[in-house]
Formats: sequence, structure tokens, C-alpha cells
Amino acid sequence: MKNKFYITTPVYYANAEPHIGHAYTTVAADVLIRIKKMQEQETFFLTGMDEHGAKIAQKAGLENKTPQELVDGVSESFKDLWKQLGIEYNVFTRTTNTQHKNAIQRALQRLYDKGVIYKGEYEGKYCVGCEQFKTENELVDGKCPDHNTEPEKMKEESYLMKMNEKQEELIQMIERNEFKIRPERYKKEILSFLNSQKLEDISISRKNVSWGVKLPFDEEHTAYVWFDAFLSYITGLNWDGDNFIDEDKSRFWPSDINLIGKDILRVHATIWPIMLMHLEMPVTKGLFVHGHLLSGGKKMSKTIGNVIGIDEMLEKFGSEATRYLLLSAGVFGEDVDITMERLTEKYNADLANGLGNLVSRVITLLNNFQFSIFNFQSVLNDKIFNDKLSDLIKELKFDQALKDIWKKVQSSNRFIEETKPWELAKQVEGQKFILSDDLVLKTKSDLGFEEVMQRLTAELYEIAELLKSFMPETSERIKKQLETGKKEILFERIKN
Repeated sequence: MKNKFYITTPVYYANAEPHIGHAYTTVAADVLIRIKKMQEQETFFLTGMDEHGAKIAQKAGLENKTPQELVDGVSESFKDLWKQLGIEYNVFTRTTNTQHKNAIQRALQRLYDKGVIYKGEYEGKYCVGCEQFKTENELVDGKCPDHNTEPEKMKEESYLMKMNEKQEELIQMIERNEFKIRPERYKKEILSFLNSQKLEDISISRKNVSWGVKLPFDEEHTAYVWFDAFLSYITGLNWDGDNFIDEDKSRFWPSDINLIGKDILRVHATIWPIMLMHLEMPVTKGLFVHGHLLSGGKKMSKTIGNVIGIDEMLEKFGSEATRYLLLSAGVFGEDVDITMERLTEKYNADLANGLGNLVSRVITLLNNFQFSIFNFQSVLNDKIFNDKLSDLIKELKFDQALKDIWKKVQSSNRFIEETKPWELAKQVEGQKFILSDDLVLKTKSDLGFEEVMQRLTAELYEIAELLKSFMPETSERIKKQLETGKKEILFERIKN
């Protein structure tokens, strides 16, 4: 099925409320899926929650809740945030769903019957924060780089999954881009890792953690949280652990992009595809890896006091501006440094003074000089998404795509200054103008009032179209103002 597109965000861990990093990933996925819809592709978008594991059980105990009560509350918080941000997902998956748990057990049994999973003993350094064993080369100065803590030495009875027998096949898939890892530096990083050492068989169960999916062949053990979570990318398409039970959804597999942060790259680039190989499933087509959101050059930390809350952004800027500010802040795929001061400056410059001012000026001119529009399509280019913009979006270069759109905003604002349509209107005072089907552009010096207004109207409508996936509500509000002539302020200026 060539004309399909399936994207997933990570299934977010349900031990805490959603934060700005979750919003960053999910808004990016939403923008991409909206663009694919505009290009008339059939789409499927999965997001959701990873709801098992020791950390959740511990957190629930501290809050005098059952684990289920805890994850129910956190999941609702994520759903509320996605509603505020206008996220249009198809499935919000939860690993505590009965259908999902049944599928996990069936998949575990299949792998056990094949001899891919076997009982043994696992010894290693275990990071409680990651709920994963860490190899020496994953540590920095003996500590987990994500949690800045020394992993605990742990030895326990465990069921393990064979890894090394699929290692060479995985390397070849990555090299041939059958399993595509982008940006390129992350592909090189994973290949360097895979070519430098033999993959050890990995523990897939815990004996002393009750909050999880029980192994069907040994109920004293529960599945490791990541094994459970990875397979939600398929169970969300109604896969039962063996077959797809919904033919309509099955056509979307394999997924086109698993969108992830760089902190979960290695497990997604090794364990996840090897699980699929063992299950004799088509491997996901690829990963797109983005960096961290930093503030003031440092990772956000409550201790440092540089955390930017997503609720804080929504309250100050609103949902549409928050979507824009997140994706225009820097290169998607690299670490991006933001501060509330810089976000406010960008909001005022790009949205209040840039786009908002352009809309206000054009609508004022339409009203003051009774300029009517009857057919917007007549002023649009046949191909709104030119090749350059399409390529940028395909490569998830959101910031560059937005820069190109904003060049059009700046160009239109300059065009108003250069042509001074209010002065041109004096030459034809008393006439009522209607936008004609043909727009013939001349040099600026030869343009009359009608032609200037045709061009401004066309450009503003085109800008609204280009913004439809990034800022859907703003796009519709601009079009409504053009159609009705009723002016409203899109973005109020904000004081620092």
C-alpha cells in the first residue's frame, strides 16, 4: 500500500504528568500527519501510554493509590493536553488495556515456544530511572547520563531473549536503509555500536515486580516494561500477538516512522527490530530521532530552576502559538535551546508583529476600499506545496519550512509598504472592486490598486494554506477574515 503513512510517538511513561518534551514530539507528529492528509495519503497516528513497571508501582504507593488509579489519572492528563494542542491522533493506546495485555502474552508464548526466549540469570548494572540494565559504554563516569545516578549491581533469575543471532541481519538492514535511522549521525552511531561489540541476550522479565504483564509460561515473572511498550505500536492496529484482527488497520503495518527522542534511540534501534524479526513481522521502516529541549544551554531541571512548563506556555501564548514556537525554535533532530524570554520575543516578532499585522492590514484595506473576493481558488497556485517545501517537510525540517513561510509573510508586509495601496485607491475612489479570475503580475510601478489587492489577497490565502498543518485554527481564522471581511486580532502582543 504505497499511499499510506503510519507514524507513532513513543508511548509515554505514566509515572508523571506530561511535560514540554512530550508536547514537542507529539506536535511534530501531528504536523507531519496533517501534511500527509493534505497530500491525500491514508494516514494513521498512534500515541499513548506505557503504564506498567516498578517505578509506577512505587509512585502509586507514595500517593496512596493503586497503580491503576495512578495511570488512569496520568493518562487523562495526557489526553487533556493533546486536546488543548489540537492533536489529531487515531489511537491513544494504553498498555493496561486487556486486548493489549492478551496480545503481549500470546507474543511471549510464541517466542518461548520457538526457543527465542529462555530461562536464565541476568547480572548487570540496573538503572532504576530507566528500568533497564546498562552496559559500561552506555554510562558516563559510571553514571546513567539521563538520570545522573550510578546503576545498582543486580543479579536475578530472568527470562532472556536471544539477540546476537539477528545482529548481522540488523546491521545490513540499517546499512541498506531498509530500517532507516535519521538524522544520519544517529545511523552512524548505531552502526558503530553494532559493529564494535556482540549484542548480549537481553532480560525480558522481572521476578519481583508484580505490576506488569505476567509471562504465560511462568506467572512468577512479569514482562519488562519496554517489551510490553514496544509492541503497543502494533497492538494499536488490533494485532493480537499472532495476527491482525482488523484488515483495515493491518495495511498500515509496517509503520513508516517511529518518532523518538535520542535518549531512547539504542533500545529502539536494537531490541525493537530484533523483537519484530523473531516474531517474523515486517520491521518498522525507520526511526526519526530528535534532540532534547534545553533551557539556557542546560537540560531542564527543577533543581536548577530552568524548567519551562507546557502549561506555562499554553497559558502565556495559547495553543496555536505554542505549536509554532516549539517547531520553529531550532532544527528538529538536534538539541534546541529555549527560554521564556526568547520565546516571548519570537512570539511578538513573528506572530503579533509579523503574521498578525499582515492579516490586520489586508483586512483593513479590504474593508476600507470595499474589495470583494468571490473565488479564492482562482488566486492560488496549482501547487501550494512546492517541491522545496515538500522536501523540507518530508525530512522533518519543520523550522526551515516555517522560515520559508515567514519569508512570504515578510515579503507581503514589504509589498504593502512599497506599493502603498491606500494611495493607489485615491486614483479610483468610489469604485467597488471584485477579484477577477486572472491575476497578471506586473512590475510594482505598473500595478494599480486592484492588482495590488489581488496579489495581497492571494498571498495571504496561500500563507493560510501553508500554515494549515502547523497552526490549523489560525489558518481557518485567516481564511474566515478574508471571506467575511470581519477583522479580529490573531495574536495580542505580550510584555516580557
